[in-house]
Amino acid sequence: MKGLHTWKLIFESLQKGIPVMLLYVVDSVGSSPGRKGFMMAVNASAELEGSLGGGIMEHKFVEMAKAKLQTKSTELSIHKQVHNKSASSNQSGMICSGEQTIVLCRVHETDLLNISAIIKCLEENRNGILQLSPQGIQFMPDGSITGDFNFSFISTDDWLYAERLGYKNHLYIIGAGHCALALSQIMRMMDFHIHLFDDRRELKTMTQNEFVHEKTMVEDYSTLSELIPAGENRFVVIMTVGYRTDAVAVQALINKEFRYLGLLGSRSKIDKMTADLRSMNYDEERITRVHAPVGLPIKSQTPEEVAVSVAAEIIQVKNGAVKASPLANKSP
Repeated sequence: MKGLHTWKLIFESLQKGIPVMLLYVVDSVGSSPGRKGFMMAVNASAELEGSLGGGIMEHKFVEMAKAKLQTKSTELSIHKQVHNKSASSNQSGMICSGEQTIVLCRVHETDLLNISAIIKCLEENRNGILQLSPQGIQFMPDGSITGDFNFSFISTDDWLYAERLGYKNHLYIIGAGHCALALSQIMRMMDFHIHLFDDRRELKTMTQNEFVHEKTMVEDYSTLSELIPAGENRFVVIMTVGYRTDAVAVQALINKEFRYLGLLGSRSKIDKMTADLRSMNYDEERITRVHAPVGLPIKSQTPEEVAVSVAAEIIQVKNGAVKASPLANKSP
């Protein structure tokens, strides 16, 4: 889980009486290497956890945090960084363009309850709202915000950052075979909450899969319409054992709103699926939303290569690099 080890270092440092600083990216623009939500912990024993995006800028802020810890400064400060050496001010020392805004916050013993609640939230795969402001750190386990990140800035004394902590994206894999096992392993590193479904009991690759967060055995894939919620941050990949079960899964889910719905299969299989859906009068726009054949066209041969191509396409869609991939027209 993203950020968990960083919060744990902060918690452990506070428990041991070691001064510790939280460094947090609260805003980013353009090609900034550090995105909203990137974070680090730096303590007075020179222990580090997390990242602000790397490079000379990160090194500069780590040294700044160490210096503040040495002077026992309790000041919370906010710093805009411009990744352009021709900028008139706030140069980060990097040339990748873009900007990011970083908060340095000395964490205190009074923050222990909030930090403990954050760690519990992340360990239990739940969501909660983190707030950073000139007043310090706040955490609301039952709070809500619009979107995943909100940042408002009026002045260095009047600003507010809010983030939905926990998994922001959910991946549902339908079918627990070898490709699903490889995909689960890759996507676990991408900070997705992963839910695996299959209708085959005692399937070896289902029991071997230790990378997913949830496993569900279904009697029939038609029940997926009730088991998988629609949503902007929901990604679905169908890769069952054969055409019949694929078709049942597709028909159960095609009319729901997902960020991504993909189907594994050969070109001929996809063509048949398309024709069958049209013959059953499924809406053409719904049909063309399906990413099929699933994955980027890299001529994958092994389950691991398939998993790489599928993961890359999911990240492509998640990051807004592509909006749709028509099922009927996608090249193999």
